[in-house]
Amino acid sequence: MRLLHTSDWHLGRSFHRVSLLDAQAAFLDHLIATVREREVDAVLVAGDVYDRAVPPLAAVELFDRALHRLAEAGVPTVMISGNHDSARRLGVGAGLIERAGIHLRTDPAGAGVPVVLSDAHGDVALYGLPYLEPSLVREQLGAVKPGHEAVLSAAMDRVRADLAARPAGTRSVVLAHAFVAGGEPSDSERDITVGGVAAVPAGVFAGVDYVALGHLHGSQTVDERVRYSGSPLAYSFSEVHHRKTMWLIDLGADGAIEAAERVDCPVPRPLARISGRLDDLLADPELARHEEAWVEATLTDPVRPAEPMARLTARFPHTLNLVFEPERTDDAPHASYAQRLRDRTDQQIAEDFVAHVRGAGPDGAERTVLHGAFEAVRVDAAEREVAR
Repeated sequence: MRLLHTSDWHLGRSFHRVSLLDAQAAFLDHLIATVREREVDAVLVAGDVYDRAVPPLAAVELFDRALHRLAEAGVPTVMISGNHDSARRLGVGAGLIERAGIHLRTDPAGAGVPVVLSDAHGDVALYGLPYLEPSLVREQLGAVKPGHEAVLSAAMDRVRADLAARPAGTRSVVLAHAFVAGGEPSDSERDITVGGVAAVPAGVFAGVDYVALGHLHGSQTVDERVRYSGSPLAYSFSEVHHRKTMWLIDLGADGAIEAAERVDCPVPRPLARISGRLDDLLADPELARHEEAWVEATLTDPVRPAEPMARLTARFPHTLNLVFEPERTDDAPHASYAQRLRDRTDQQIAEDFVAHVRGAGPDGAERTVLHGAFEAVRVDAAEREVAR
């Protein structure tokens, strides 16, 4: 059975205020063409269909057209909701849509209820695990502990129980939206850290033949049977070196991955990160290749130059982001505020602040209070989004 694995469409998202709707429409054209040309048997969409819980109307219309075209192609499609989606909104009409071969899986309670497809070698059971916010689904799934690993393990227990009751030789595929250990994140994913644990082990998914993951925006292989498709478009300059693709997976008669091919997605405009003094950037002939790219420029001039954006866009008309990181002399060795905060968690920043104003960092009890406060805010935000 040939599967086309994609995820993280983020319909409605912009790139530094530039609308990506046309680029997203071009990607969906490419997806439909790939389905037809490569004789795909099933399409897997592993979450984050939309960029936010209440997407703009243009994004909803684009999704609606995509559903109609997938249905017309006659190829079954399985989709799950991601952490950016409103599961309840995305799942509206799922029962009716299923009659057209589009299977939306947004309810955690249905984790152990697969979409069953068949080929010449027998059945393939496809299980959709929507994004599982631990604070909201722990009791529903009967997880014994808090956190992503516990709720995913509980959901996978349901998958394995259902699979065990099926005829011997039934192949299995799981769609999930999670941060799995071994994956490389980028700047454009929303943090789903819970309890200080940012990732779950790939072993959570033991017992199935293929795991189609979403959430991380870089296409990558955790292991032979556990893969991220990545997003079809770049959504931050941290993805400048990403090759945006979908996975074309051939699942063999015995459940083995017989072939795994990356199918390139259309690139609306290349990305470039350039750095240096403004006059050097404007004069360097080596940078001519970036003149039609979306550009993030980091200026290292010791003194902020006059009208930097206007001067940059004269050569690089698609400059979207400007960063100042002045060269430091011996008299000014300290990193900028932004540099000092880079790669630090909210908890670490808060602890640094306590140390700054008090002269000593928080003790163990105070760290626990801070952690509880940040966790309460994060959970409240998740609950509000679900309720919207």
